Amino acid sequence: MENLVYAIILLPLLGFLINGLFGKNLPKIVVGSLATIAVFGSFCIAVSLFLNFDSESQPVIVKAFEWFRVNGVQINFGFQIDQLSLMMVMIITGIGSLIHLYSIGYMSHDKGFYKFFTYLNLFIFSMLLLVMGSNYLILFIGWEGVGVCSYLLIGFWYKNWEYGKAARKAFIMNRIGDLGLLIGIFLLAKEFNAIDYMTITNNANKFAIDSPMVIFITASLFIG
Repeated sequence: MENLVYAIILLPLLGFLINGLFGKNLPKIVVGSLATIAVFGSFCIAVSLFLNFDSESQPVIVKAFEWFRVNGVQINFGFQIDQLSLMMVMIITGIGSLIHLYSIGYMSHDKGFYKFFTYLNLFIFSMLLLVMGSNYLILFIGWEGVGVCSYLLIGFWYKNWEYGKAARKAFIMNRIGDLGLLIGIFLLAKEFNAIDYMTITNNANKFAIDSPMVIFITASLFIG
């Protein structure tokens, strides 16, 4: 399973790198097909993994590497695979592959064709990082990636003033969300001495549901 999990996240990243580095010199059909196949490949793998999960299956943690340590707390870069994360992956990659396929025709006239598909693949990669990460810090990195890609795609036709204005508005609103999300993550780290989902879930019953701290953390994450 570990290799399949890595494949889900790396296929869109590979499409982003290839089109970003070489897409300018590739035919449009190659650029569009490569980007679409990368996302559809992730979708197929996610479906395969999802079908092997049932209601009794426990979350699977895939640890890529130890990221860093802070005050004795080990932060790993890894992925948590369960029914919810796989469902979100299927939505992202399933709908995402259809958007890629549609965009091949929709953007066929555009001089920035390869840039558009480069941004799309990066967008998919960021969303996958957001829903597959095993802790809140990886979620935050994915969130930031989604914010950057939103800015790039909304303002893709940057010569249009209204599109540029909308992109800047989205960027500013995301920064407000960042503040709430970061406050929530810092408070979780303080209260639980961890930021991974499993540890926090297993120790959440130590707090009353109407505890002021729980309410404040929840509100901060909600703002994000």
